[in-house]
Amino acid sequence: CVVFHSLSKRSNLPGLRSGFVAGDATILGAFLRYRTYHGCAMPAHHQLASIAAWNDEAHVQVNRDLYRAKFDAVLDILGGVLKVSAPDAGFYLWPETPVDDETFASRLKAEENVVVLPGRYLSRTVNGRNP
Repeated sequence: CVVFHSLSKRSNLPGLRSGFVAGDATILGAFLRYRTYHGCAMPAHHQLASIAAWNDEAHVQVNRDLYRAKFDAVLDILGGVLKVSAPDAGFYLWPETPVDDETFASRLKAEENVVVLPGRYLSRTVNGRNP
């Protein structure tokens, strides 16, 4: 088992590219060799910001609360229009749409100027819907 963790979602710092990998030593040995030749060092100011973010848990709870509030708000809005539920984990809502997801996304952009990504682009196993 190998786990990748970063500040992207945890701390709302997706561009910082700060994270870590943990897991089986045999697998990580190969990953370390790969990372040595295909990675890059972080600038000092990114390292300092990363240290501050990794050492602070208070903002993480605030971020989780904000995500939860946003899910609640959008579920209230969409609930009467589309069949949708909050995922058990994750950051995406995949409502059942009245037509296939690609057609729905195209029409939503054309008719309402709202851009969404068809769920099938993110998952093959659940056909673009929350299970």
